[in-house]
Amino acid sequence: MSTIDNTLTSFINIASDSDFSIHNLPYGIFSDTKSGKHRAGVAIGEHVLDLSVLETEGLLSLNGGPYFNQSTLNAFIDSGRDNWTQARQTIQTLLSSDNATLRDNADLQKKALFKQADVTMHLPVRVPGFTDFYSSKEHATNVGTMFRDPNNALLPNWNEMPVGYNGRASTVIVSGTDIVRPSGQLKPNPDDRPIFSACKRLDFELETAFVVGKGNHIGQPIAVDDASDHIFGMVLLNDWSARDIQKWEYVPLGPFNAKTFASEVSPWIITMDALAPFKTACPAQEPKPLAYLNEKSSDNSFDIHLSVELLPKDAEKATVICETNFKYMYWSMAQQLTHHTITGCKVEVGDMMGSGTISGPTPDSYGSMLEIAWNATKPVTLKGGETRSFIEDGDTVIMKGYSEKDGIRVGFGEVRGKILPALSFDFDK
Repeated sequence: MSTIDNTLTSFINIASDSDFSIHNLPYGIFSDTKSGKHRAGVAIGEHVLDLSVLETEGLLSLNGGPYFNQSTLNAFIDSGRDNWTQARQTIQTLLSSDNATLRDNADLQKKALFKQADVTMHLPVRVPGFTDFYSSKEHATNVGTMFRDPNNALLPNWNEMPVGYNGRASTVIVSGTDIVRPSGQLKPNPDDRPIFSACKRLDFELETAFVVGKGNHIGQPIAVDDASDHIFGMVLLNDWSARDIQKWEYVPLGPFNAKTFASEVSPWIITMDALAPFKTACPAQEPKPLAYLNEKSSDNSFDIHLSVELLPKDAEKATVICETNFKYMYWSMAQQLTHHTITGCKVEVGDMMGSGTISGPTPDSYGSMLEIAWNATKPVTLKGGETRSFIEDGDTVIMKGYSEKDGIRVGFGEVRGKILPALSFDFDK
């Protein structure tokens, strides 16, 4: 486990509760106007440091570059771990309080530092493929209890492998994108034919996703103890879900339209180097996984505090409706990636793999409205007196996450999405 250097400080004034300390330095893609040129930056306090400027000035020269005057981070990520390490060390040095290069150069600061409030953030990577797992035992148990048999909530395969499915990369979107309520087939009455309608049980799913940093060749699985070398970093993920569409369509082949309309991610990719000091163990796995899923290291998860807030339309304040932790996840990211490739499946740089809904052991730590309101039988009361069983038009869902240790905070910022009304359809024309 990496240690934290508490003596490292930045010349930029950073609040103690900021997600973006000098120990973090997450990567993102931004523009200084909505229609401006997209390029790479790192978050530092309330600012964005323009890496393309550092590259042009010769202060950030990496093997095979330039990389940062581009609209995605894929080329930089694909350049390999040596460049990841060098870039992080160089940026950290330039931002440190005892280095004069940027600290004492007002002209360079004017060109390279922007207020986060003044820029537009964009999807940080081109996403070739998106996969969603189902790796929280508490979440899987809750869903199985509600819809199947409380005494046999988990299907037999769940404790043997990280269950997942391939989703739609085309609808991975960045935080701040409004979501149109989806429509599709619903079956409110089991004795009648389905109807076509706007989703009535729209839900969020509190997740993280990891970004693949190194691919593999088709036919060549990634070994579980090598998997960490293939992961660049993590983002927050709200994998929006249309529960009533899903209930009707998911048998026999699993999620389809209920999960394809929006997978919303935070704009900053937190590197695994930044998260290394916050490693912890996954829950005990019983039975012991098959050999290809056995990890040598016991520090195979991360202590990441997560929360969900719900802000109704025209409300003054959001209500925190969930607080949980990534460390509750039963299957690790390494196990997920290894299982995904064990048949020889090829993964590519920029692929995103969702954790699945992250739920903890108590009702206030459940990671979806389906669980929090227990399938609409226990509505949630918000500030101001409104109640919710599922997400309504005009609601904004805000997810946040951070790790903290020895006074050092490494955070994800937020992923925020607002629900717009469903489209109107006239099939009689």
